[in-house]
Amino acid sequence: MFRRSKVTDGTGNGQGPAAENEVGIRKKSRVPGVMITQFIETLPEGKSHPDFTRKPIALTIQEGKFAFFKAIVTGEPKPDVAWSRNNGDVSDTSKYQSKYDANTNEHTFEMPNVTAAQADTYKCFATNEFGQAMVTVVLNVIEVGYKKNKQPQQNVKEPISSFKKVLRKSKVLPKSEQTEKKDGELDPKFWELLLSADKKDYERICAEYGVTDFRWMLKKLNEMKKEREEEQAEFVRNLSNLRHIRVNSDGTASFEIDMDLIEQSHSIYLYKDGEMIPYTKELGDTMKHSLRKVGRKYIFSMRDLRPEDGGFYQLDVENVNIFSTDFKIPMVDFLVKIQEVKAIEREDAVFECVLSVPLAKISWFGKNLPLDQGDKYDIEVSEDKLIHRLVVKDCMVIDKGIYSACAGIKSCNAWLVVEADKDTDQGKKSVRKTTKAGGSGINLEKVAQEQHEKLEKQKEELKKQIEAVPPPEPPKPIPEMKPEPEPPAVTKEPAIICGLSDMYCLRGKPAELKVTMNMDCDGAWFKDGQPLSAGAGISISKDSTSHVLTFKNCQDDNSGIYRFVSGDQSTQGKVTVGDAPEFDQDDLHKFCKPLTVRVGQNATFKMPFAPQEAMIVNWSKNGTEVKDGGGVKIVREPNHSRLLFRDCLRGDAGEIKIQLKTPFGAAEATSQLFVLDRPGPPEGPVETVETTSTLIEIKWKPPKDDGGSPITNYIIERQQEGHNLWTKLGHVSGDKTTLRDRYVTHGKKYSYRIYAENSEGLGDSLETADRIMAGMMILSGPPGAPQVVATSKTCITLTWTPPEDDRGVPVIGYQLEKRKKDTNQWISLNAVNEPIKDVNYAVKEITEGAEYEFRVLAINESGAGDPSPASAMVCAKNPNMRPYFKDPEDFIVVRAGNSARVKILYEAEPPPEITWLKDDEPLPPWINIINSEGMSQLVIPSSKRSDSAIYTVIAKNSVGQACFDIEVRVTDEPKSPGPVELEQTVHGKVVVTWVPSPDQELDDRLYYTIAQRDSNTRVWKTVADRLFTNTHTVNNILPGLEYHFRVFAKNDMGLSDPSQSPTWGANSNRVPITYNGINSTQISFERPPSILVPLKVHAPPKGYQVYMTCAVRGFPTPTVSWFLNDQCINSDSNYYITNSFGVCCMYILRVRPKDGGEYKVVAVNSFGKAECSTKLIVRE
Repeated sequence: MFRRSKVTDGTGNGQGPAAENEVGIRKKSRVPGVMITQFIETLPEGKSHPDFTRKPIALTIQEGKFAFFKAIVTGEPKPDVAWSRNNGDVSDTSKYQSKYDANTNEHTFEMPNVTAAQADTYKCFATNEFGQAMVTVVLNVIEVGYKKNKQPQQNVKEPISSFKKVLRKSKVLPKSEQTEKKDGELDPKFWELLLSADKKDYERICAEYGVTDFRWMLKKLNEMKKEREEEQAEFVRNLSNLRHIRVNSDGTASFEIDMDLIEQSHSIYLYKDGEMIPYTKELGDTMKHSLRKVGRKYIFSMRDLRPEDGGFYQLDVENVNIFSTDFKIPMVDFLVKIQEVKAIEREDAVFECVLSVPLAKISWFGKNLPLDQGDKYDIEVSEDKLIHRLVVKDCMVIDKGIYSACAGIKSCNAWLVVEADKDTDQGKKSVRKTTKAGGSGINLEKVAQEQHEKLEKQKEELKKQIEAVPPPEPPKPIPEMKPEPEPPAVTKEPAIICGLSDMYCLRGKPAELKVTMNMDCDGAWFKDGQPLSAGAGISISKDSTSHVLTFKNCQDDNSGIYRFVSGDQSTQGKVTVGDAPEFDQDDLHKFCKPLTVRVGQNATFKMPFAPQEAMIVNWSKNGTEVKDGGGVKIVREPNHSRLLFRDCLRGDAGEIKIQLKTPFGAAEATSQLFVLDRPGPPEGPVETVETTSTLIEIKWKPPKDDGGSPITNYIIERQQEGHNLWTKLGHVSGDKTTLRDRYVTHGKKYSYRIYAENSEGLGDSLETADRIMAGMMILSGPPGAPQVVATSKTCITLTWTPPEDDRGVPVIGYQLEKRKKDTNQWISLNAVNEPIKDVNYAVKEITEGAEYEFRVLAINESGAGDPSPASAMVCAKNPNMRPYFKDPEDFIVVRAGNSARVKILYEAEPPPEITWLKDDEPLPPWINIINSEGMSQLVIPSSKRSDSAIYTVIAKNSVGQACFDIEVRVTDEPKSPGPVELEQTVHGKVVVTWVPSPDQELDDRLYYTIAQRDSNTRVWKTVADRLFTNTHTVNNILPGLEYHFRVFAKNDMGLSDPSQSPTWGANSNRVPITYNGINSTQISFERPPSILVPLKVHAPPKGYQVYMTCAVRGFPTPTVSWFLNDQCINSDSNYYITNSFGVCCMYILRVRPKDGGEYKVVAVNSFGKAECSTKLIVRE
């Protein structure tokens, strides 16, 4: 018997073996369930109260096993640990032993050979001088021989009202307590499995348990689910993700559920076939069964699987079943196990095995994860279900690992090794391979065939053994011993030939008892042991050997045991007087009234009657006996009987009869049940009575099932071909079954739907099988033969003329067909319901180099008409054309040392001959030419400055030739200019002169840039750019400031390092200015803006940099704005704009096609406005 410990209130503050009267401060532990009491308010430095880092875990264990609790405590100074229990003493060292392991710091409380009396709530105390920590733990003990319907011993003393709370509510009993099932009785496991199963498994479970009435099963299951959910709601807040038991790749079996307990203290129990089984919550424990909790998920698992582990497993919370699952272990083994597979990347890998018995499905695992049929894996089974294969498709390196196959509790595993494809270039993805690697290496079909023959042979031998056992002989009937009449001449003693038997007599009716003797002799009658004589409605007569006792009018006092005695011969029988069963006329009249219900409603028949002994009540429908079960419920009471049809269907309608049967007679009463429903569909097929260009007449038959009430109307709907909408035409009365549709268009096709309607509503529809055309089918004549407009290798353009004779029906489009040369099949290029609206079409469904002919058909409302004559045979190829180049680049810059690649795309037919020239001379040998279809490339592996030239490509074929020049500039970053000199010849201006860069003679695109910094700002700014000379005059040089200048050389590759100028100071290199005695006068400098240097036109290639500049004058200093296509770009970050003392510059780092357009500079001050514009053309 299982003893569950009774949890009492926990120990309060200060309680325990070491602190009985201490009063302290309550503290919170990091471990849930631990209560800490601190004895002093402030702990000294380096000291701490006790606490648990590992608390004992509740344990459920079988009686006689070794039970123990483990705990780890901390605290400074080191705390003392003590153990106690709520209802008993732990001082007996033979039952309780406390141990401490200094290496692991574990305190262990052991109970060898645990008994049921030790089931209790235990406490562990950790105490030092600063405080105490306490935790409780529950020990449950399963007694040997415990049965699940027995309650714990301590609960026997509870009142009867609480007994129901502790009794387990599952109807699955242990095998030892199961009683023999009656015929038709279902195993309780059936309902428990359905309550925990998915709907997709209902059919399989019903087939397994022989249940065929699904409607009855679903109704009862819904009722049981509602009751079960109400029971579960007392303990469980939420229940989901029920996963039934299955074998894992590591050889264990497990099932799991997601569950939120209302109270975490609720007890969880596990059962197998109704027997409670012990389990542990400790990870790594040696017990066979374990229950592990991960968040909301509860996982039950079994290890060391054996065949006897199969069974019906249930998980209960308190006394309510939560989950049930059936663990079936087939007796199977692997004849051939899976073998290691070595596959090359992008190849398929095959694992295969052979079983000892056929199985429809086994479990496959890859790296401990279950595998299913899908895009990555193919799972195959042979016809005899002995050979099983797993195909890992398109193997990659990440697929490497251990794969296993599980059949029942048997498993085998092997490695999949995936090697990289050495034939694939590094960095490129290899091509998918069609080969397969792996397999067992032996003839699996032969092994499976031998095993199949072996199994068949075993079946035949077993069949012969069964047939060889003779069937048990039925017991021979004992012949009825009837006294044989003896000849009167020989008989000397009287004997009874025909005696008395029990008799039922109707009250008020005559009856008689008759005894026949073998001779003429006297006899006497007795009733209930008293002699009986004639009189009071009883007469006694004798006729030769017959003795007759007659009741003239049977009454209740005639009932009794009658006996006839003649000599030493006697016979007796019981006479019972009563009435035949009958119904009250009012009840009979009420019962015989027909009952009418709608589909889905309940129908109830009730018949009262007078109670009688041995009365049998039978109900029948249409002459067939009705039995209780499914949707039928029969209630039999002593004074009445009731018949209930739940959720009536049309098939439940008919004649309902009740029969009362007793030994005195029988009585019957008849009624009618009418079940009303919507009618069924009308009888088809729909017949076409007449069809013209303006009329369609159809006909149908009434429905077989009118739903129990007359058909009132037929509703007709119509759909035109090519439309999705059904239109209601109207209705006809229920006595008519024809319709004339006058709203049709000639040549159109229509579908019809007919609904029957009664008082309950519309039934299902009858739809025409084929579309009905209004009028006769009139097809269009043939169009003109298609003519080829243009042809290429990818497209053939055709045109044709409309048909001369459309036969009175408008053409709505065309269907085009093609036929390849040397073939007979015409292939449609478009469907009839997708006509070509125009009289020309570009055919792209062609193969280059193939020859085709085409024909066209005109489509009208009746369909596609006659085909046109075929076109001339045309070849899918490009027409002869002179070569031309597609969007070539005419200027390319390459850094010296890099490879140069010039790509030219062209079109020509026939393919041209390509020639390259360098400055009109043949190419040097180190320059390579790569030609392919439609493209030619010039490649310079390592370019040098000497490779700069004009390269010409010439494409020539039989039609003509084309040539194009490409300038290739090979350059490098320029070298710095030489020394810089400064000189002032005019007040406020400095002439900057420098020695040219050594690259100036080698690069005609090299120019110079000057940057300036003064002592006020100390910021370098560009004062001149794109200078192609070696001198420049800098304006606005103010006296009293120091100036520094830098000169850069710049080309297509970038800037050089700067050349620094000497410092230009306040008193250095200045030219004295003399006034020659002239008196100065005040002069006004105010003037409107004017453009001194306008913008220039620029046409750079795409990707190059652009530098625009202009000079503006005006006082006060004008405000300058830049515009692109009349849109201001001053704030656009793609343009770098500067204004240095009237020199306005705009710089584009990499020019784009969208940067092309009209650029405008507008200068505005208080005296006026000036503007200039230019165009920027971006070359591709």
